Amino acid sequence: MIHYHVSFENPLTFYVQVQMTFEVPATTAEAVELQLPAWRPGRYELQNFAQKIQRVEVLDANTKSLLPYRKRTKDRWEVPNAAGRTLQVRYNFYAHQMDAGGSWLDETQLYLNGVQCFMYIEGRQNEACQLRLDLPEGWQIACGLPQSGPNTLQAASFDQLADSPLIASPTLQQRTYQVQGLPFTVWIQGECTPDWETILRDFTAFTEEQMALFGGFPVSDYHYLNQILPYKHYHGVEHGNSTVITLGPAELLMTEGLYKEFLGVSCHELFHTWNIKSIRPAEMQPYDYARENYFRTCYIAEGVTTYYGEYLLARSGVRTVEQYFQELNTVLRRHYDDYGRFNLSLADASVDLWLDGYKPGVPDRKVSVYHKGALVALLLDLTLRHLTGHQRSLDDVMRRLWEEFGQKGVGYTEEDYMRLVTETAGRDMRAYFDKFVYGTAPLEEPLDKALSWVGCTLRIEETTSTSESYFGFRTVVKNERTEVTDILPDSPATTTLTVDDEIVAVNGRRVDMNLQSLLSANGDLRYEVSVFRQNRLLTVVLEGQPNQRYWQKLTVAKLPTATAAQQESFRLWLKQEF
Repeated sequence: MIHYHVSFENPLTFYVQVQMTFEVPATTAEAVELQLPAWRPGRYELQNFAQKIQRVEVLDANTKSLLPYRKRTKDRWEVPNAAGRTLQVRYNFYAHQMDAGGSWLDETQLYLNGVQCFMYIEGRQNEACQLRLDLPEGWQIACGLPQSGPNTLQAASFDQLADSPLIASPTLQQRTYQVQGLPFTVWIQGECTPDWETILRDFTAFTEEQMALFGGFPVSDYHYLNQILPYKHYHGVEHGNSTVITLGPAELLMTEGLYKEFLGVSCHELFHTWNIKSIRPAEMQPYDYARENYFRTCYIAEGVTTYYGEYLLARSGVRTVEQYFQELNTVLRRHYDDYGRFNLSLADASVDLWLDGYKPGVPDRKVSVYHKGALVALLLDLTLRHLTGHQRSLDDVMRRLWEEFGQKGVGYTEEDYMRLVTETAGRDMRAYFDKFVYGTAPLEEPLDKALSWVGCTLRIEETTSTSESYFGFRTVVKNERTEVTDILPDSPATTTLTVDDEIVAVNGRRVDMNLQSLLSANGDLRYEVSVFRQNRLLTVVLEGQPNQRYWQKLTVAKLPTATAAQQESFRLWLKQEF
């Protein structure tokens, strides 16, 4: 067994002391190699956690003498001549990142994501691990790992240890609900007053809906670890039998706006227990923590989960139809705000998560696996329902992924997913994949057609912003400065403006929170615009076309003329009245 010990001397420094103790067999011929993960599952980019490590020491546990070691890479250490010894590896870890994938230490709590701070021994990742925590009197631990003693947790492998975050605090609140005899515990750390009756009712409803979809649950218990923060925040990360959710501001938790976010992220992360933690791409069986794990199916892992995260809240009755459409419209807006949808496919965007998938990036380069992935999942679900008269749906594809791959611990490939979709549809679905997964075909027409079968339509509305509608650019006001942030390709703004221009005047009139009204003054849509560009004052001519509109808004709405058959299809899809 490999033993880990965590303590802290002064929480004001944010440094946690980590100690790792293990025996090296006398038959070991080569040097011991210690690896710190370079990334974490759930965020597919290198994060180089070793930059948080301070003062690594290696000791002989019996003699307490320091042993030499050599750093081989940015996050790999080599200990020579270790055969027959019991080694102690000590180092400090800087826990000062409060988000759902981070770690945090202060006087009130220890929040630890093990994937950031625990090294593993190359070749021994499958050995059992024990984690002991030195905590003040009265502190409680929230974690998905079983406790074998006071402040002592057990893991069957490094993978389980790294995938089991914990919160230790004297102020944790918790309640447990059961579905199909399995316990689900909601932990809350933060200064808030939860309405436990409402939370447990809604969480039970969407959990029941998810378990009915899959017909079983991958683990024997589940833990929602919630950091409810005193400031605005939103983030969630999935784990084997738990999730960490960071959300705020705390005093607004039970208000409609923030509680809606709480439900959405919780339902999304629970769905991940099947989709990515159990139903895992073949490229991640097992995880390689030392380097990129490229895979082309993140549109399934994140896109399908984004679709189901909101859809199942409506299907379980937790969300109203109107609330669901609001969330769906948000996804539509984010997708259609991004002209990268013309330049990168979903499959390639999945690979490019490792490149720049979590950053804004250069303009119009990429598409979101979350937003387009969710819309493509919606299109597929409605198409399968239409082709089979609601006899089969995307539910069947996900259930078969669970039964044929997740339950067996076998990784699936993109070809496996295409095969299951085709078999569920009962017809060749290659055109769907070629257009919307491996290509960049527009979604508007096929989505509108699919939605019409359930009595809905994809409605196109004009934006109320003059700069967006007539000229194709967006601005933001920063410190009373009006700056250009986005320019639509092939719009009038592309010939005169550039991103980061500061607009100071229109036709000689100063711009001061009044850009839209100034751009509405001339019927011929021709203006002299003064801008500071790289601190140089320029005047350019901006000219629009009266009969041309840019940056339209797309929303989902019910058809006022929906037939009885369409309304019945709507009820079968959402389990709610039309």
